[in-house]
Amino acid sequence: MVIGVTRTPANSVAPRSAPGEGITLPGSVDASQLPAATSRTWQEIVLHIFPENIAKSVVDGEILQVVVFSVIFGSALAMVGEARRRPLLAFAESLAETMFKFTGIVMVLAPFGVGAAMAYTVGQLGVGVLVSLAKLLATFYVAVAVFIAVVLLPIAWMVRVPLARFARAVAEPVSIAFATTSSEAALPRAMEAMERLGVPRQIVAFVMPTGYSFNLDGSTLYLSLASLFVAQAAGVQLSIGQQLVMLLTLMLTSKGVAGVPRGGLVILMGTVSSFGLPAEPVFMILGIDALLDMLRTSLNVLGNCLATVVIARWEGEFEDAPQS
Repeated sequence: MVIGVTRTPANSVAPRSAPGEGITLPGSVDASQLPAATSRTWQEIVLHIFPENIAKSVVDGEILQVVVFSVIFGSALAMVGEARRRPLLAFAESLAETMFKFTGIVMVLAPFGVGAAMAYTVGQLGVGVLVSLAKLLATFYVAVAVFIAVVLLPIAWMVRVPLARFARAVAEPVSIAFATTSSEAALPRAMEAMERLGVPRQIVAFVMPTGYSFNLDGSTLYLSLASLFVAQAAGVQLSIGQQLVMLLTLMLTSKGVAGVPRGGLVILMGTVSSFGLPAEPVFMILGIDALLDMLRTSLNVLGNCLATVVIARWEGEFEDAPQS
């Protein structure tokens, strides 16, 4: 999906007030020569999210269309009898495991790729690009702190979560997530911690795995900030309406992100290309993605732990007395 954008003239000098502003893309990429975007009404945008041909959507990188197709396909598959559904589920699970192993092989070589990408970026754009990346990193950390203070803490206060006990319970799984940048690695310890806190096992077993697919606070924040960084680096001015459309797209496409290191980069790459933005700024982010990944993974785990307690409280099954 491509939306209307306004590009900053090449000869204008933008103040470096935002992380991505002031970056000059490599000579092989001219932001002013990027494909012109087509303005669309909201009715056209809604119609566009439904794919005419799923193969064409995959080839064209229409991530939102792929997500919509997947949701409808999964709903239809759930209506099929168990005997007919099982072979397709087994194939999908086998394919997913294979792709995770494939990603693991790529990640073994990722440190060399990150070093080469940073060397190329600094060589092409100068040391000043590190200042922009540092601004992006600081902005993300501040955004996470604001999100916890403005969103998570008020929710915890409204449902009367024992904050001191909750903080002690989530300290270990959040630390594991921060160190490994993998929410999957922290899942077993997070489930055990929530049970010890007083959440019934059946609620933990349902809410935690579901939240790992649909309640990704950190990933959504990261994708939103990173997409704006890409737009700023490309000299693209997005209106408030266009930013809201991008935010909605990211909220949908982030569902089901694999809980492995660099999983968000795949979604980011597909999303920016579907909005007509260049991929080169994403390669810049790759150099600091490990530092971003640590915090966004920790926030994902923290948000899911809080959601588990909230659901248990709403169901009237939260035990205020800690379990031994």
